[in-house]
Amino acid sequence: MRVASDWQDYELLDASGGEKLERWGNTVLIRPDPQVIWDTPRSAQWETAHARYVRARSGGGRWEIRSMPREEWTVTYRELRFRVRPTGFKHTGLFPEQAVNWDWMAARIRAARRPVKVLNLFAYTGGATLACAAAGASVAHVDAAKGMVQWARENARLSSLEDRPVRWLVDDCKKFIERELRRGSLYDGIVMDPPSYGRGPGGEIWKLEDSVYELCALASRLLSENAVFFVLNSYTTGLSPSVMQYLLSVTAGRRGGSVTSSEIGLPVTRTGLILPQGATSIWEG
Repeated sequence: MRVASDWQDYELLDASGGEKLERWGNTVLIRPDPQVIWDTPRSAQWETAHARYVRARSGGGRWEIRSMPREEWTVTYRELRFRVRPTGFKHTGLFPEQAVNWDWMAARIRAARRPVKVLNLFAYTGGATLACAAAGASVAHVDAAKGMVQWARENARLSSLEDRPVRWLVDDCKKFIERELRRGSLYDGIVMDPPSYGRGPGGEIWKLEDSVYELCALASRLLSENAVFFVLNSYTTGLSPSVMQYLLSVTAGRRGGSVTSSEIGLPVTRTGLILPQGATSIWEG
C-alpha cells in the first residue's frame, strides 16, 4: 500500500464504528467511512470534535455542528494551499490520501526535463492540477461541475499558481475526450479520478464499473508518443487494484510501458495502522 504520510495540516486521529476522526488544520471532524468495520474503544478526542456528519436512514445526511471555529478554512500540503469546508455530501473538498499521487506525478514531471502537458479528468477542486502545475506542467482541468472548477481556481490563487498555464474547463469528460480526439490533441500525462456514481450529459445515472473501460480506452488514445503517465483512481469497492491494473494494461498498456496498481491509504495516529482509502493504477511510459 502507498501511504500519504507527509501531511502537517491533516491527521487521521482515529477510526472506529464506521467513522473516522480527522484533524483538518485546527478543526476536528467526524465523518462516516464504510471501510471502518471495526468497533474499537474511542478516546476522549471523539467528544471534542467540532462537527460530525450524521447519515440519514432515508439516504444522505447532515452536519451536526458542535462548535465550528469557522465555516471554511485553509490547509497546506508542501507548497500547495487548499480551501476546505464541510459540504452537504460529507466531503470537505479535498481527498488527503491523494497527496501520495500528487508527489509521484510531480516527481515524474520534473524528471522529464521537458514541457509536459497533462489532462486532469473529473478534476474536482484541483489537487492533482495544482501539483502538476507547480512541478512545471501545463494542465487541462476538466470537471462537469461549475462550482468545483471555481473552487479549484480559488485553490490555485491561494497556492500562488493562478498565472500557471492551466485551462479551467467546465465540461462533460467523455464529450471533452471525444472532441480532443477529433482535434488531434495529445497529452503527456492523464489523470482520471471518476466518482463511483455520476450523471451523464442527459441526466442519466451511470455506474463507474459500467463506464470506466470506455473512458480509459478513449482517453488512452490522447497519450502522446513520449507520454509519461496515466493515473487512474477509484473509490469503488468493486474495482480492486488488480482489476484496475488489467484495465489499464489493455488500454494505455497496449503502447508498451509498465502498469502497477496498489491501494492508497492514510496512517491512523492512535493505532499506527493504515486505513485504506481507495486504489490507484498507474501506467508509466
